[in-house]
Amino acid sequence: MAQPSFWWQRYGTLAQMAQAAVALLGFVAILFQINEIRTGNRASSARQAFLGYTDLAFKNPKFAQPDYEKIKAAGGDEQVQYESFVTYFLYACEEAIGAFAGKREWLASCDYDLKPHLPFLCEKNAAQPAYLATYGAETQRWITAAMKTASVTPPDCKLGKT
Repeated sequence: MAQPSFWWQRYGTLAQMAQAAVALLGFVAILFQINEIRTGNRASSARQAFLGYTDLAFKNPKFAQPDYEKIKAAGGDEQVQYESFVTYFLYACEEAIGAFAGKREWLASCDYDLKPHLPFLCEKNAAQPAYLATYGAETQRWITAAMKTASVTPPDCKLGKT
């Protein structure tokens, strides 16, 4: 004759259920920790990229606050160096803005440093649209909006009054 079984006998003892609950909580905690580590790594990486840009700007003030007409007139190596400088700047800003999306001061810093490079970006985009396509959609919108705000448009690509 079979004895009636209670619900916990069908599903395990209370200790087994508690052990399963603790294991589930541990798994959730591990997922949370992995996410926090990923966020911390991204922020650290972004800070490092921006610090690298700042160091580059310190060592190359002629590119940080450029006289773009003079750089174009110099031609060759100086133009390549300037393009590399702007590329690194945009990369650093893309990383910083992505990692610190809720912190407006990063975008403000990048906005401030972007303005003197708008004539170059305008000309580069008009001549080679694929250049800006190498950046994320958000960065492309940011640059396009900055050009519009500063009234930098082809074909002359000069900074307007803002």
